[in-house]
Amino acid sequence: MKSVVVFCGSRHGEKPQYAEAAHALGTQLAQRGLTLIYGGGRVGLMGEVALAALHAGGNVVGVIPSFMSERELALRECTELIEVDSMHTRKARMAQLADAFIALPGGFGTFDELFEILTWSQIGLHGKPVGILNTAGYYDGLRQFLGTTVTEGFVRAGEFSKLQFADTPAAILDKLAATPALPGRWEKADLVNKT
Repeated sequence: MKSVVVFCGSRHGEKPQYAEAAHALGTQLAQRGLTLIYGGGRVGLMGEVALAALHAGGNVVGVIPSFMSERELALRECTELIEVDSMHTRKARMAQLADAFIALPGGFGTFDELFEILTWSQIGLHGKPVGILNTAGYYDGLRQFLGTTVTEGFVRAGEFSKLQFADTPAAILDKLAATPALPGRWEKADLVNKT
């Protein structure tokens, strides 16, 4: 594992623990020599995790659509800032660069990114580990609901078990590092590698 995509909110949220965890994760990534791949923004938890990684000497790659960059939402201090033409291209490019994925607290955009990458895993487009940093119990309800998708027969237990949960940055990074990446069944024909 050399690079980790972090999905997270463009807002800070109501609890200070969210920003603290984002800062701690960015610092941990840098200290472990892992490249942060993220959405390229300077605001909210996105800015927190990226600036923390940079301040700790880490490598940060931001991937941002041009329309967001034009609105001055991009973090220009990134080690590398990649501008793309759309949100779809952004997600595909981030996935291509990733060895693993972590979702922090966030809103609709974070959920969209997380569920798309889980779907790509489910249908065999990739076999990279995916985790959730469950800061202050933010994802407790989602975890319970996902259990319901298994009991009701819409998600296989083995698919759900691939999603790692942890309460601290160190713990989620340890879990992902211990989870071997598997080759996706359709990697050569997938959306991820066509961008």
